[in-house]
Amino acid sequence: MKESPTATATTLPPLILRNIITPFIIYALNCFLFFVDKYQLLETFRGAFLFFLRFVPPSFLHCVLAPPAIKRDKYDNTAQRNDTGIGRALSQLLSIVNDIPVSSRKYEVVRCLAERVIEENHNEGVHALRRVNREVLSSAFGRTLNRLEVLVGSSNNRPGESGEPEEGWVNRVFRVFRGVVGGSRWMVRGGGEGSGVTAEKLAAELEWLAQRMAACGCVEEAVGKWAPASNLGWLALSAEPRLQASLLKLAAFLLKEARDMSIDETEGSKIEPQRQQVKLKMLQSWLPLLCRGSNGTDAPVLSISERSGLEKVLEETIEELEKEEEQEQILSLWLHHFTHSPSSDWPNLHACYARWCSASRNQLLLQ
Repeated sequence: MKESPTATATTLPPLILRNIITPFIIYALNCFLFFVDKYQLLETFRGAFLFFLRFVPPSFLHCVLAPPAIKRDKYDNTAQRNDTGIGRALSQLLSIVNDIPVSSRKYEVVRCLAERVIEENHNEGVHALRRVNREVLSSAFGRTLNRLEVLVGSSNNRPGESGEPEEGWVNRVFRVFRGVVGGSRWMVRGGGEGSGVTAEKLAAELEWLAQRMAACGCVEEAVGKWAPASNLGWLALSAEPRLQASLLKLAAFLLKEARDMSIDETEGSKIEPQRQQVKLKMLQSWLPLLCRGSNGTDAPVLSISERSGLEKVLEETIEELEKEEEQEQILSLWLHHFTHSPSSDWPNLHACYARWCSASRNQLLLQ
């Protein structure tokens, strides 16, 4: 069958490269032929290499020599990106909000313009426009969450801290080389040092996006991306207090939204297994930060009434978990971080823990 022009164009460059590189390698090997009498192993290696090279397909060299593919964002579901005119416009606005420093005089201008587009799309009451909001906001939330995790991870990744071993000189050289090679691209994307994009800024934008999604009735998208972000939750435990406070506020907001979402949509019926897993992951990822995180330096992030309300949300969420083992796992996680937190006595889940112990005891007696 005749190959298409596209297929020929794809395979031709690797084939040319192989035909150019192979003679040089063979010439280099022939330069060492005078060692053959002394070192029989070299001749064996040469023969094996020539035998292997004969069967190397052009696609293999293409994979090795071609530039690496751009890594897909961890929390950005590319299948949901909206490819309409208004969708592309809103996506561009939200991307610019991500990239512009807060100190820029144009930051508020772009952000207000994005809010206006979101609000007008929602107020039209048309399903297609509300779908634009949902898909674009979901993609923006995932992209911002991914960038925040990378930025917090890079700032927390210091040799000898967090119980991690000292990195060897080879890893240090590789890290420096990778920074030099990819530095310009990273700076263009606005994620490097000196770009004006801080972790605290991205955390504030995540909260802003989550609030917009709640107003548009698509907060479930934010909950679904925030719940499995356990790596960010772990990194947040050693983050600076201001960032911890921002993440704690966002975690509290999404925990409440997840509870309200299940009440509104299940109408008293049992929560779907998928929702159960989302709630379980939410508690696993963010309960440690609630126990250990800073509640604000200048002013408390959560008031006394908000803390009391969130305790009720946590108790209800834990007791809604159908499996006793899952409840045990979450309460054990709470007890560990609650007792090891030197500066906080919140959240107080003693009553929930006592109820679980009583239920577990009764279940044992019934067996």
